[in-house]
Amino acid sequence: MTAHALDELLAGGVRGRHVLVRSDLNVPLDGDVPSLKVADDGRIRASLPVIRRLAEAGARVLVMAHLGRPKGAPEPKYSLRPAYERLKELATFTVKFAEDTAGEQARALAAELADGEVLVLENVRFDPRETSKDDAEREAFAAELAALTGDNGAYVDDAFGAVHRKHASVYDIAAKLPAYQGDLVRTELEVLNRLTDVPQRPYVVVLGGSKVSDKLAVIENLMGKADYILVGGGMVFTFLAAQGHKVGASLLEEDQLDIVRGYLARAKEAGCSFVLPTDIVVAEKFAADAAFEVVPADDMESSSFGAAGLGLDIGPESQERFAQQIHSANTVFWNGPMGVFEFPAFAGGTRAVAKALTGSEGFTVVGGGDSAAAVRSLGFDDNAFGHISTGGGASLEYLEGKALPGLTALDRG
Repeated sequence: MTAHALDELLAGGVRGRHVLVRSDLNVPLDGDVPSLKVADDGRIRASLPVIRRLAEAGARVLVMAHLGRPKGAPEPKYSLRPAYERLKELATFTVKFAEDTAGEQARALAAELADGEVLVLENVRFDPRETSKDDAEREAFAAELAALTGDNGAYVDDAFGAVHRKHASVYDIAAKLPAYQGDLVRTELEVLNRLTDVPQRPYVVVLGGSKVSDKLAVIENLMGKADYILVGGGMVFTFLAAQGHKVGASLLEEDQLDIVRGYLARAKEAGCSFVLPTDIVVAEKFAADAAFEVVPADDMESSSFGAAGLGLDIGPESQERFAQQIHSANTVFWNGPMGVFEFPAFAGGTRAVAKALTGSEGFTVVGGGDSAAAVRSLGFDDNAFGHISTGGGASLEYLEGKALPGLTALDRG
């Protein structure tokens, strides 16, 4: 069964109805309590169109979301208030905030909402039932959330970044109300299907980030689909070590070496080539002001730091090679920075990949999470890329071929 689209809900009329929207407002924050500010509003901006469509159609919109990983109780540093404040700044409609999720204040404010107004509920993860492994506990919480909508409510899932979670506000709620797929979720699925079904070739995948163990399943699945997999970030040192090279004090997952050796051995049979860096930026220590040198990837301990050196970025030769590979592609998927981009001295690889994607004539996808944060922090415009995913972990699990609970829940309807 195919999920019902938001257009179907709007076509049936929403004026005067309460619509519960699961949005993705899980944004990074700067500062300290009580003056926390949103550091990157990309997910808020991505969530805004569906909220706006509903508000402009006269719905009484209830927005629920999570932020961070609180332990089932209110924690000021994980409050959604900073995200609400930013949403209110961006909105052209009235936005209010409830300091609880489904409690007394949320119920009162929901009942008072006028047509076209929006109420942001406090972090759903402040209630332990949201993430409970107990089906009955999650269902009870979902019932309380559904009750906020009264007798003629509806539910819209527009949080692709959470669809891989079997949580009350993502999975169980879809059985309590008429459920619809938000535009953001629909767009993410269309993009990911372009990457997995019949991608235009050559198809280049660029993978980075700290741990290869986080990407094992996606590598396994994409080996049979991609033409080239470019590897950078902290995960590259496990690849280099698997080839027999010494990597100094760089991040290394020794328990993954045999698996990586298997990938390297099977790549040709799968019709895929791994492209690894030929040079590495090695630093004396993990710090923004650390001394550093560029050395061959197969001789990292030749730096003056010896075995104590840390690889923190791919080198300039590798940056050029990766850029050329990206420019030759008709489809590019990138997930994970090439180095410690938060330190300017080690942001070159990530910047080079981002710049190459902006200059590509192919279909380019930035796979959410740290990659999306990196391109914005380095000054690139979202519109310079084919698509910037809000999915992060959900995108990777979809590319792994897994069934995602939030999508399964929508398909039940």
